[in-house]
Parts: sequence; C-alpha cells; structure tokens
Amino acid sequence: MSALVPLIVMLPLLGAAVALIFGRNPRLQIIVTTGTLAAVSIIAAVLLAAVHAADQPFAVSVGGWPVPFGIILYVDRFAALLVMVSSIVLLAVLLFSIGQGSADGDGETPISIFNPTYLILAAGIFDAFIAGDLFNLYVGFEILLVASYVLITLGSTESRIRTGAVYIVVSLVSSILFLAAIAMIYGAVGTVNMAQIAERVAQLPQETQLVLHLLLLVAFGIKAAVFPVSFWLPDSYPTAPAPVTAVFAGLLTKVGVYALIRTETQLFASNSVDDLLMIVALATMIVGVLGAVAQAELKRILSFTLVSHVGYMIFGLAIATEAAIGATVYYIVHHIVVQTTLFLAVGLIERQAGSTSILRVSGLMKAAPLLAVLYFVPAINLGGLPPFSGFIGKIGLFEAAASVGTPLMIVLIFGGILTSLLTLYALMRAWNLAFWREDEEGAEIATSTGRLAHLGNAPAADVQQETRAIPAIMKIATGGMVAVTLALTVFAGPLYALCDSIGTGLLQPVTLTQIDEEAGR
Repeated sequence: MSALVPLIVMLPLLGAAVALIFGRNPRLQIIVTTGTLAAVSIIAAVLLAAVHAADQPFAVSVGGWPVPFGIILYVDRFAALLVMVSSIVLLAVLLFSIGQGSADGDGETPISIFNPTYLILAAGIFDAFIAGDLFNLYVGFEILLVASYVLITLGSTESRIRTGAVYIVVSLVSSILFLAAIAMIYGAVGTVNMAQIAERVAQLPQETQLVLHLLLLVAFGIKAAVFPVSFWLPDSYPTAPAPVTAVFAGLLTKVGVYALIRTETQLFASNSVDDLLMIVALATMIVGVLGAVAQAELKRILSFTLVSHVGYMIFGLAIATEAAIGATVYYIVHHIVVQTTLFLAVGLIERQAGSTSILRVSGLMKAAPLLAVLYFVPAINLGGLPPFSGFIGKIGLFEAAASVGTPLMIVLIFGGILTSLLTLYALMRAWNLAFWREDEEGAEIATSTGRLAHLGNAPAADVQQETRAIPAIMKIATGGMVAVTLALTVFAGPLYALCDSIGTGLLQPVTLTQIDEEAGR
C-alpha cells in the first residue's frame, strides 16, 4: 500500500508534463487533467481506508535513502483525508472552468496554460500535505505558490497584475521567513525531519524553542491569512477568474492551517503559546467578519468571511485538546467544501447578472431559481445554522472550549457566536438584495439616500459587466459541490468520528523509529 503514496505527487506532475505536450489539443488536455485528479482522489480514498483500518500511517523514503536522511513522504489519517477532499474540490472546480472556457473562449483561463499550471498547483498542495520533513513542506509550498502566481494573473488585466504583485511579495516574505526558520532549526537540532525534530527540540532551552516556534508561526500565519497578516487576501482573491478564486479560497489558506497544526501538535508540544493563539484567533474572527459586513461586493464579502473562519481553526488549535483538534479537522473539511461552493455560486451570479455587487444585482429569485438554491444552501451552512456541518463543527469547538472553561475560552466562545451571527447577516443580506429584491427597488438602494448608501463607497460596489450564458456543466459542478456540503451533514457521524481519531493521533505523534520501520517495509 505504501507504493501508492508517491503517486499522490507524481501523477499531477506527470499529468502537467503530458498536458504541456498536448498544448495544441485542448480536448486531450482536459481529459488528462480530469483523469489525473480523479485518479488521485481514488488513491487518497484507498489510502485513507487503509490507514484507518491499520491504525498506523504509511511512510516512504524517496530514493531509498535511510531515515531520516532522505525525503520522507508521510500519510496518516489527517493527510489522506485532506488529499482526498482537496482532489474532489480541484476536480469540481476544473469542471466549472471547462464550462467557462467553452462559453467564453480562452481569454479568462487559456487551456494551454491553465491545465498544466492547475496540475502543478495540485501537486504542490498534495506534497505539502504528505511532507514528512520541513524542507519538503517548503518545496510543496513553493510549487503551489509558483503555480498560483500564474493562475492569479491569468487574463493580464491591470487589477490582476496589481493584486498579483501584492500576493507575490507577501508570499515571498512568508517563504523567506519559513526558509530562515528551517535553517535555524537545522542549526539547533541537526535535522529537518519532523519526527526527529519533535524528539530533539524539547532538549533546547525554552527561549530558543520560543524563537523557532514564533518564526514558524509567523511564516505559516501569513499563508493561512490570520490577523494581523491577513491584509493581503481580500484584495488578492476577488480579482482572479472565478475558478481560480474558488480553488484559492477553498485550499490555499488551509495548507497554511495544516502546517500550523503539524507545528503545534508535533514539533513544539512542550513550548505552548496557546494564549497567544487564542488572542490571534479572536482578532481574526472579529476583524474578518466586520470587514465582510462592510463590503458591497460578493467576492469581497466571501474573502473576508474566509479570513474570519480561519479564526475558528486557530481557536480549535489553541484549545489543544483531542476533542478540539478533532473538531478543528472537521471544520477544515467543512470550510474547504463550503467556501469553494460559495465562490462557484458567486461565479454563476456574476454571469447571470453581470455583477456581484449587492447594490446592483436584484430579482434573481425569479430569473434563476436554481441559482438561488445553489447560493442559499452553502450560505446558511457557512453561517452555522443547524443541522448543517458548519453548526456541527462550531458546536464541537465550543464544547471543547467549555470543557476547559478558562475565562479566555469563554470570551472566545462568545466571539465565535458573534462571528457566526455576523457571517449569517452578511450572507443573508446579500441573499435578500440579490434574490428577493425586485428590479425596481435597485435604483433606490443605490442612491445616496438609500438605506445601504453607506456601502456605495465600498470597493467594487459599482462594477457592472455584461451578462453571459451559463453552460450546464458549470451548474452541474456547483450543484455537485452543494451535494458534497450536504453529505458532510448527512454523514457527519462517521466523519466526525474519523476526525476525533485524527485529533487523538495528532496529539500522540509518531516517533522516528515507527517511521523508519514503516518506510523500510
């Protein structure tokens, strides 16, 4: 079974090479890209079932180098689950982009560039999830970031180049900090293998541990878009093409959160900064959701809610109990799926109405009832209404915090409840204006005397484009993602039990000896 592990990264890279070879044959490129992502999702599902049944991870030493000198690919329940969910999301967004390309041509997402780059992005994401050493994790980050630079600037419009430049600068700063942290850790403990670091770092002075710890936290915090280093995200994501925005929102910040979880639970368990993480989590939730309330453009609203809901994940990480880590893993899976679905739905709204400004869009309930459903279901899920997965994940986090019961935990619980209510308010306000409001009411709202006139100066509040046809495959892809969001609720019992087992395993990290034994099989 371990032989399947390298295929998670190899298949996307090989698929990207084949897609480049068939650069003048769009149909073959699409077949290669779709087949590659489908194969990875199947492999990840098989590995998840095998890891769960065996109750032990799979590890592979690339090139046959002895542990810990070689590159270690490491798949436990956590990594396998995220690879499976990510590949499903990537496949759905790919189908959405195929529909967009068939309707609009290659101006937004030129197939000859998009498909190979998309597979390279997938390879970077998967490599980060299964990396067993810090340097390979860094390589995974750089692979996905290089691909994201290309994807975020597709179309070469002025706004995309400008926001892409900001994204690149921020990402490079994060990468430099991460690389510096790796060098310092290697200098301090003589290895970059995460299992071996975990065994050796506890022997360092607490002050040295804290410096290394905080440097990694800052580097990963930028990638995860936690406050106060989240300023780059709301301006960067909304300008990209709809498929790119959807996959970025669903996956890229979660890679940063994943790295934070690995760092906190495995590398620096003896050097706690939980109080600092709780304060950061509260600030991320509140600042993010207040930004969402102040926006008039749907993609910017969702970008700010993305920031705020990363705060829930940091909250669960800061609680640092098995139940809290399990709830955090469940919430990560929920958020990957739901946030991606909402961005796809907003992409459909933009095509239907020619705008994503809630001051301009109206009457969609009558004009596009299916679109109303595709937006409404994930919106109330993200807002945390029962019985959906958003509610289940938040309740799990709140129960874990209440069981600890410190005053700061109680403050975080109220902050989480407030964030959930304001998220629901921002998304349902958009629903009311875009879907329920009749067309003739729009002029009154947009004027300086309207009840939402304070939003008139918000970014992109007045953007209007031409309407475009919506191919069936775009609706099918979005509808499929809505079905997945509902599946997270229907199958919440077994999924939450799996996440609980992940939480238990993360707080009992595998030793270097166990990895050596598994890699030697």
